[in-house]
Amino acid sequence: MQNFEKISELVIVVDMINGFIKKGSMCDTSICKIIPDMKRYLKNERDKGNTIIFIKEAHDIDCVEFKKFPMHCVKGTQEAQIIEELTPFVDKENVYEKNSTCAIFAKNFLNDLSKMNNLKKINICGCCTDICVLNLTLPLVNYFDERNIKMEIIVNKNLVATFNADYHNAKDYSEMAFKLMQLNGVAVVDTKIENNVVASEMPKLF
Repeated sequence: MQNFEKISELVIVVDMINGFIKKGSMCDTSICKIIPDMKRYLKNERDKGNTIIFIKEAHDIDCVEFKKFPMHCVKGTQEAQIIEELTPFVDKENVYEKNSTCAIFAKNFLNDLSKMNNLKKINICGCCTDICVLNLTLPLVNYFDERNIKMEIIVNKNLVATFNADYHNAKDYSEMAFKLMQLNGVAVVDTKIENNVVASEMPKLF
């Protein structure tokens, strides 16, 4: 990764891994719908010189989380690998692994974040909207508020997705998550990408 001091805008890609998108007990292939726009978006951000990082689940085999959710995305398995479509944006230094739904606790993440003294904006995309994405955005808001650091935190509405199940309506849970984020000061935007040009619109909460 480049010098932390030079980073002014950061893109965080959350849990775009096989175990949530391609195969496994926690997989919903409908999340694939965000991949084409995400590829274009990440290319655009990379071309602008912005830093891209990935935070992904890579669970211990005896993870306590498995008491709440089925076993998934165990470290070293295919499920815990970033999807092939996004590997052009992955390198040895820009991937953080986590053992819970809260990416802020990923090993070395907070330590590295604390070194980004010129950081002004964080863009977040990935899955799942109402679990791992939400559990990153709200702690990030609190992290910067606690330190009196002004930070623009943005969630790209069409670059996040969640799973659908009998007990979990993807649309309803996504909308609930967006409202919670907005109420906590996160900018939830619609990002349209045409001919590699990014245009964002922020919908009104009320």
